[in-house]
Amino acid sequence: MNNTKAVNIGGLKTGGGAPVRVQSMTNTKTADAKATIEQIKKLEKAGCELVRCSVPDHESALALKQIKKKINIPLIADIHFDYKLAIEAMENGADKIRINPGNIGNEDKVTAVINAAKKHNTAIRIGVNSGSLQKDIKYKLKNKSSCDAANNMTASLMEHIENFEKHNFENIVVSLKASDVMTTIEAYKLFSRERDYPLHIGITEAGTEISGMIKSAEGLGILLYEGLGDTMRVSLTAEPELEVYAAYRMLSNLGIRKYGVEIISCPTCARTEINVIKLAKDVEKLTMYIPKPLKVAVMGCSVNGPGEAAHADIGVSGGKKVGIITVKGKIIKRVPKKDLLKEFNKELMKFIK
Repeated sequence: MNNTKAVNIGGLKTGGGAPVRVQSMTNTKTADAKATIEQIKKLEKAGCELVRCSVPDHESALALKQIKKKINIPLIADIHFDYKLAIEAMENGADKIRINPGNIGNEDKVTAVINAAKKHNTAIRIGVNSGSLQKDIKYKLKNKSSCDAANNMTASLMEHIENFEKHNFENIVVSLKASDVMTTIEAYKLFSRERDYPLHIGITEAGTEISGMIKSAEGLGILLYEGLGDTMRVSLTAEPELEVYAAYRMLSNLGIRKYGVEIISCPTCARTEINVIKLAKDVEKLTMYIPKPLKVAVMGCSVNGPGEAAHADIGVSGGKKVGIITVKGKIIKRVPKKDLLKEFNKELMKFIK
């Protein structure tokens, strides 16, 4: 990955050669501390390394103190419009805050936030989104893209960065998000030529589970391949645990971080001897949040089954009369089809111990 500065977020190193960290965001009411803690615990189990909570009001800012005591990963407070909420969030234990300085208020208010961050040793993510730029951008870029939106996003961010640096504050992570893939890519590439702050990457408002994963894979995959990205979030209109799953699959498939189960499954055809679509979905559900790096093969017939499964750690395939379970390419069990998933799960549990 690109050589960026290291920033400590609640004891977790980001940037500076650290692994690309996986982040998600709660969708509970933050003021409901119990529900928010429960959701964060699920995210922790899924492998989430940082979590962001919206702080739209005073009650939400107060709840952060209780939430922080009960979770095991760094807590990020998402702030818009009210600089006082940013200060409250830091006073109540937020390890990082995310702000868009363009909607926080005048320079005095931004300065108050910076001073509070210094006092509490809190990192700040300066998050610029294509849909919420200030109107009077004065910063002039040395390098420009053919994408006007990317130029404006980068110039806006640089204006904010220089203001923070003027106050001797560099405990910064940045993001430049758009819902358009190419705009996002160009903005991150432009900024990375200007400064070396850690990059939080994401495609904002990417979409629903399937369309959002596709769009995010396109945009984040390109950025990660080019060495850009220190933390990442796959923004989905879905349960937040799926964001974590999708992020780890992207990192694993690119060889950046080997984490979790890779499923190799056949696309089905007339030769299938079993309902491979259902079987593959069932296996994915069983293995979705196993952290150990594994390759699992799910095949529908004896033509592809043994051969394709030879490259997998463990595999399951359909035969004419029975189902087959393989480990490292060797058949270890032939079982009735009705028992195939149950017997596969037994062998899987032995394998990951």
